[in-house]
Amino acid sequence: MSMSLNDTPRANRVHIGFFGRRNAGKSSLVNAVTGQDLAVVSDTPGTTTDPVYKSMELLPLGPVVIIDTPGFDDTGELGELRVKKTRQVLNKCDIAILVYDAASGVTAADRQLLELIRDRGLPHLIIANKSDRGAAAGDSATAGPDAATASSASAAAPTDNEALCVSALSGQGIHELKERIGALAGTDRHERHLVGDLLSPGDLCVLVVPIDSAAPKGRLILPQQQAIRDILDADATALVLKEDQLASTLDILGRQPTMVITDSQVFGRVARDTPVDVPLTSFSILMARYKGFLDAAVQGVRAVDRLRDKDRVLIAEGCTHHRQCDDIGTVKIPRWLHERTGRDLQLEWVSGTEFPEDLTDYALIIHCGGCMLNEREMRHRMACAADSGVPFTNYGTLIAHLHGILERSLELFPHLRAERSA
Repeated sequence: MSMSLNDTPRANRVHIGFFGRRNAGKSSLVNAVTGQDLAVVSDTPGTTTDPVYKSMELLPLGPVVIIDTPGFDDTGELGELRVKKTRQVLNKCDIAILVYDAASGVTAADRQLLELIRDRGLPHLIIANKSDRGAAAGDSATAGPDAATASSASAAAPTDNEALCVSALSGQGIHELKERIGALAGTDRHERHLVGDLLSPGDLCVLVVPIDSAAPKGRLILPQQQAIRDILDADATALVLKEDQLASTLDILGRQPTMVITDSQVFGRVARDTPVDVPLTSFSILMARYKGFLDAAVQGVRAVDRLRDKDRVLIAEGCTHHRQCDDIGTVKIPRWLHERTGRDLQLEWVSGTEFPEDLTDYALIIHCGGCMLNEREMRHRMACAADSGVPFTNYGTLIAHLHGILERSLELFPHLRAERSA
């Protein structure tokens, strides 16, 4: 799917998840908040069987991803899979909306969800839906003691001291709900740059973009698009070329570029063709910084030289794509690892939303740059690795290390280069 430079990538949007029991009215509430029929609504419990994602503009927030999740109290083998999917959604949400039926009150499943939300430190709201049909939140005479417990627990949210009573059917409280969501989003958003903060107006960036069997037809991959836009926003110039054009282009430029940014898979060749006094890095390294885990990736890559025969290594990608004959994750990285270590490693792969819950048996985790995952999910995956004591690195950092040019690729980040040399 192509994307214009003005589109906001899904990974950069505020992710808002709606959670709760079956038939609490989550889907109806999603439709009421968005003003669209995004989710299928039915009186039959369990109508939503998989998380439903919708990228859209939502005032007053701007670009968001709305996520409608299956009921957390679902039963049976299929229900367990749906609950698992719901837990996975929690790992990528920026804001969690816990929805319960005001007439039924808060249940053990709702309390369990609230505990999971709070454990993750998620900004959240507690919503008593269908309040026009039954007891209001906090009415202990009809809602029971669980409602008061949930109301007290909700104080952990930055702007929420009690459950908000709404009705998706009548529209009661929907405007206030949207305002509260907007307020929560504003508490944890900060402007980030892929590369623009490293540039000044008039600077020249050379971007090396291989066009091979793995390149998507008719378009550039997301980090390349994002880098071009970021460079233009910084009032700098982006010069895009293929790896076999770099040396000749640098000879005729008449000026040295401010920096060269390359696709990781041609790191070795680009390093040879780029003058040593020109800063060099990769899209993947910049993306790791953008997602907040570059420091961990630089520390984690040290584990490569400690690998032993039969060590398990997990290679994870945030997107799913058709594997090519010379795929970077399944072909090139395994080849380069073997050339560097000489070890007989047990390599395993996951992609998309799949990521193991138990990481303790791995010696190393190698992750892609995470361009299709938002910052919260990348930080969650990194935290899971840290909790298990497993080193965590990414494609760009690993490839630079395997080619002996990691210190050079970190020249733009002096504190990391100093730590690497220490």
